[in-house]
Amino acid sequence: MPFLLRNLALSPGEEERLLRPMAAAKLGVSESSITSISLVRKGVDARKKGRIKLVYTVQVTLSDETRVKEGGDVSRVEPARKEQFPRITSKERIVIVGMGPAGLFAALRLAEYGLSALVLERGREVERRGTDVARFWRAGELLPESNVQFGEGGAGTFSDGKLTTRVKDENCGWVLRQLVQFGAPPEILYLAKPHIGTDRLRAVVKGIRERLIETGFEIRFESRVSGIGLSSGKVSAVVVNETSEHPCDALILAPGHSARDTYAMLHRAKVSLEAKPFAVGLRVEHPQALIDEIQYGRNPHPELPPAEYAQAYNNEKSGRSAYSFCMCPGGVVVAAASEAGGVVVNGMSGYRRNGPGANSALVATVGPADFPGESPLSGIEFQRDLERRAYAAGGGGYLAPAQSLLAFLGEGKGRVASSYRPGVVECELTPLLPAAVAATLKEGIRHFDRKMRGFVSAEATLTAVETRTSAPLRILRGPDLQSVSHPGLYPTGEGAGYAGGIMSAALDGIRVADAIAARLGAGKPEA
Repeated sequence: MPFLLRNLALSPGEEERLLRPMAAAKLGVSESSITSISLVRKGVDARKKGRIKLVYTVQVTLSDETRVKEGGDVSRVEPARKEQFPRITSKERIVIVGMGPAGLFAALRLAEYGLSALVLERGREVERRGTDVARFWRAGELLPESNVQFGEGGAGTFSDGKLTTRVKDENCGWVLRQLVQFGAPPEILYLAKPHIGTDRLRAVVKGIRERLIETGFEIRFESRVSGIGLSSGKVSAVVVNETSEHPCDALILAPGHSARDTYAMLHRAKVSLEAKPFAVGLRVEHPQALIDEIQYGRNPHPELPPAEYAQAYNNEKSGRSAYSFCMCPGGVVVAAASEAGGVVVNGMSGYRRNGPGANSALVATVGPADFPGESPLSGIEFQRDLERRAYAAGGGGYLAPAQSLLAFLGEGKGRVASSYRPGVVECELTPLLPAAVAATLKEGIRHFDRKMRGFVSAEATLTAVETRTSAPLRILRGPDLQSVSHPGLYPTGEGAGYAGGIMSAALDGIRVADAIAARLGAGKPEA
């Protein structure tokens, strides 16, 4: 039976082959008795700037276990059992809407049961989508159905490809193994903060599509769902592009957090929705070398990964919080609009994270009390208003308004230098934000600087506006994961209000697929 060993530490630059004799010493056995050793987890401990360590958890098998004492950092682990999925024979017609993480992993999971589905994606396949997005960034030519928000892979395709999540779910390992199978770097299986990078993620998405087609799925791009049909009070069909209708017995709806016309269609169809809190703000950009120095100390070891950060601040009087979000080491700030006449910013990194800049969203919480009116769609109007203000301040052409961090705080001038394309226009950002949001952000930024001395810097630039942190509403569902108002409709993922990022969205898609399989008689998958 294998053993798990925690807290093995190496200095940056030390070779990982040294883990073997360290493991032997910790177990109290000879090195020759170790028959295999594999990485389970690898992270950076940067709490002491002068003594940064790489900390490992490893799994070890031994030829002789009699001398091993368990306890502390040493424990036995049960060998992993191969996942087994019962095969289902069913004539049920399943339609999946959306090819973001929730839709793709719902499809992959259904395939494990021998089921297939019609998959509808309003945008284009990832190869053509990449060309469309590049044109938008270069020339400001926005395609409403093929952009950073819409298309194969979802919004996360043009991001850092982070796979961290606070969700404790037995399927986390299954998701990671699937991603590696389709081309993700193998180290995501053990890194404490795994990521794929936008460049590799696009190839992974293409690989998933090809596998689904091989297993009997039908995939249609440029197919926007414009309506749903009912029969005996249950969802029975979807309308595509306002022209064609497709029957279905189960509709997995994974729309993405920017599918505003889909939300409006659901509202007209009287699907139960509710407005929910989210966060809005700005995106900050520093030189990556500055963030490395803040987090690691002066002259950090060249083999350390580009430094990251995550900061949060809570104002107990106002009840609002400010926090950093979607931090992209070695990345760029990107134009992420999906509607004409609005500016939206986001961040993106490649796998190597080797660009000169580090960027992150700096956002403050907002909720239904801040939104205009009582409609469940009111959060969308709140977002649109901010995006249109930013577009006007940029002067059109999807130029983004920008300001130095020092100037935003009223503490000096600083410089304005941004990787955002098609370009930025320097202006005051405070008037573009709700007063409470601007005030909370300024309080939060000063708090972040106390935690990360040097964060408030003349080299830092802010761009506006970051509004697409999460869905502005939730499509209400019951314990069976079906819409509380429309049986047969399975809302899932970030756009349905049940996830926040690639990993949690994929997990929610799996949850829905398992629910459908269980209803068809599969039972729970065995691990």
